[in-house]
Amino acid sequence: MGDRISDIEFRGSPEPTLGVEWELALVDPVTRDLSNSAPELFELIGARGVDRSERIHKELLRNTVELVTDVCHTVPEAMADLGETLDVVRTLTDEVGVDLYGAGTHPFAEWSTQQLTEGPRYAELIARTQWWGRQMLIWGVHVHVGISRRDKVLPILSSLLKYYPHLLALSASSPMWGGRETGYASNRAMMFQQLPTAGLPFQFERWSEFERFVSDQETTGIIDHLNEIRWDIRPSPHLGTIEVRVCDGVSNRRELAGIVALIHCLIVDLDRRLTAGETLPQMAPWLVQENKWRAARYGIDAIVIQDADCSERLVTDDLAELLVRLEPVAASLGCTDELASVSDIVARGVSYKRQHDVFARTGDMREVVASVVDELE
Repeated sequence: MGDRISDIEFRGSPEPTLGVEWELALVDPVTRDLSNSAPELFELIGARGVDRSERIHKELLRNTVELVTDVCHTVPEAMADLGETLDVVRTLTDEVGVDLYGAGTHPFAEWSTQQLTEGPRYAELIARTQWWGRQMLIWGVHVHVGISRRDKVLPILSSLLKYYPHLLALSASSPMWGGRETGYASNRAMMFQQLPTAGLPFQFERWSEFERFVSDQETTGIIDHLNEIRWDIRPSPHLGTIEVRVCDGVSNRRELAGIVALIHCLIVDLDRRLTAGETLPQMAPWLVQENKWRAARYGIDAIVIQDADCSERLVTDDLAELLVRLEPVAASLGCTDELASVSDIVARGVSYKRQHDVFARTGDMREVVASVVDELE
């Protein structure tokens, strides 16, 4: 076990900087099944001395590659950063003979055929979590936003949970699992929360409560490191950020830019309101939990709970109003066009709906995979 965690330093970011992590699966271009080809990919990266290799990461399973940005200041900068790394990776995956696939789950892959990436951290995770850990054929997008002081972190995190269903509904891309339609827009959200430190965060009021929680987790052997707390939204003290891990995998850069812009604007808006002396609104944990389930189940057709009075509204209606309210924030952050594109995601049909449409038309889940692969073009 590592050193006991007690006082947790939050290395505040002087600006609301931005970082994005984009997980992509590797699939066979013929069978459309997952491919355990990451070792070959990373062998090429090492042998070639590939440019931007520090932005290309391994993950738990050998069917996954993660693209990460440097610390960025705007959404366009982050997307350009990811785009350059994606171009490098695609050249290599073409050479390895695999395609890149961006969704929350794979429609028909079997967990039992997936291979673990070598490393004690991953082996320990599976040794502890067993069947549920082996089920984690899931991919997501993680967005970091810089926060200046630690006393802002928990109020912003708790208030941000009000918008959890909006983010999950927009990104929902995991309607199929093990060769079946699940009836959920995001089966990934339901799967991931089975891990012992995953799921919704606790809504602590004081940083000392968070420190006590982490200390208890470490003392009892639940975690060895702070990053093993895998909440859907979590503080990232060593980076000075709040990390939003709500979203399913995303299949294309255009939608990714819109979702990242919405997260950036939401957090900066809450930060500014807090700085101005406002007490940020929060929702009871049981209402947040219900909203998560509704968004996972119904996607953009979810009716979400909005406040302590249990007022309800169609998530897309609330989202439309939210986008208008955040326009000035987007203008100040240089992401006006990206935020506006969020409404296009709804109009076009969110990924889970597009996947449903392909399957309804073809009856073939391999065609579903092909359609997701094609969207990265």
